[in-house]
Amino acid sequence: MPKFSANLSMLFGEHDFLDRFDAAARAGFQGVEYIGPYDHAPDVVAAHLKKNGLSQVLFNLPPGDWAKGERGIAVLPDRVEEFRAGVDKAITYAKALGCPQVNCLAGIAPAGVDRATLEDVFVENLKYAASRLKEAGIRLLIEPINTLDIPGFFLTNTKQALALIEKVSSDNLYLQYDIYHMQIMEGDLARTIEANLGRIAHIQLADNPGRHEPGTGEINYPFLYEHLDRIGYAGWVGAEYKPKAATDEGLGWFREFAGKATAAA
Repeated sequence: MPKFSANLSMLFGEHDFLDRFDAAARAGFQGVEYIGPYDHAPDVVAAHLKKNGLSQVLFNLPPGDWAKGERGIAVLPDRVEEFRAGVDKAITYAKALGCPQVNCLAGIAPAGVDRATLEDVFVENLKYAASRLKEAGIRLLIEPINTLDIPGFFLTNTKQALALIEKVSSDNLYLQYDIYHMQIMEGDLARTIEANLGRIAHIQLADNPGRHEPGTGEINYPFLYEHLDRIGYAGWVGAEYKPKAATDEGLGWFREFAGKATAAA
């Protein structure tokens, strides 16, 4: 069965951020991920991971001013130096937290700028980041995101992401496949994952519509879990959804999985 990580930017919001590590461990998760750890010192976050026996699975490169609606800066022509400084900052945190991979959010395309120009900026930033991260032993990922939740987001589907990966031509650039986002943008989930298994370094989930717990919408998650096992996906699956109520109340899907995994062992 897949191994699930808790996205602490969305789960256990009833607690302060650092207390979410304890909550995730109590719930039975063995890994965590989130938007970014940058509001806290690396040693502080590392201590919470160690205390709870948790693996740091993933976080993002600094995405700009999240509170003001920025969702990445990698395509922005006037933010290249900030992007490069963010790569160095992410490396510092990833090493301290034992995190093997970071995700690069492309960002929202600014009005009035040619998309070819934005793609060129994105490609050059990815080349830089992939190389610097490879030196540090850290994988770089890119993630397509749906344009209903984030209108204007630059990277929106698997085909576009794979084309960018080819253009960057680095052996240290991978795909982060978010089932929720790609159900909205393209569907055909199982075949797309299988066809691109060698390029996918991380998977995330939420149901659709609503971006809530698995089992609350149209996606056949029991089938997809079995499919991931069948095709040999060995990475983590990040639980990145908005709980409909308190997080613990909506973890029936995870407890059922954990019970099956225990029985199989």
